[in-house]
Amino acid sequence: MIRQNQVYSHLGYGARNWEVYGRAGVSDLKISDAFRSTQSSTTTSKNDFKDQWMYFGTMGAKGFYPFHKTFGMGVFVQGTYFLSDFTDQVSGAQNGVPFTTELKVKDFWDVNFGLGFQATIPNNIKMYLGPYIYYSEVKTSPSTKIPGIELAARDMSIKNKTLGGGFAGIDVPLAKGFHLNVEGKYSEMFSVGAAVTFSY
Repeated sequence: MIRQNQVYSHLGYGARNWEVYGRAGVSDLKISDAFRSTQSSTTTSKNDFKDQWMYFGTMGAKGFYPFHKTFGMGVFVQGTYFLSDFTDQVSGAQNGVPFTTELKVKDFWDVNFGLGFQATIPNNIKMYLGPYIYYSEVKTSPSTKIPGIELAARDMSIKNKTLGGGFAGIDVPLAKGFHLNVEGKYSEMFSVGAAVTFSY
């Protein structure tokens, strides 16, 4: 299972019902059981892969069609590429012989497309939800191949297991053009994020 925490800045351009945007930020990465041994003859110093704060960039576009002043439908498409490689080291012993290897996670990218339905409630607060399609791929490469540890045994590609999911969120106007947006997504697991934006 892959988990990330991301911090980014967002810059967009558009009109009332459409926007194109870019994001630049940093992210950590955790892969659960990446170093877990599948053989009793192999022991490792830890199970999980962890690295922190590598750079990424995102490009996306979204549009909105209002049915009337309360309800509408939106669509978005977005792609992300990680500009830096994630790395982590693990040590252990195999048949009593010590080893150390470094695992590199590289060429990490994802793309997603979603369709959402939106309702505007009093105070111009917007609530939305809908389905989305998501695809992600990353390559792993160990410096020394260690049999009995799946991600350290060979060069390989990892793809997401679940292609679809759902999302829901709320957009709350704050003072002087600022907005608070909170959004949650669920596919293989649940994730949530929050952002404060400024429109001018």
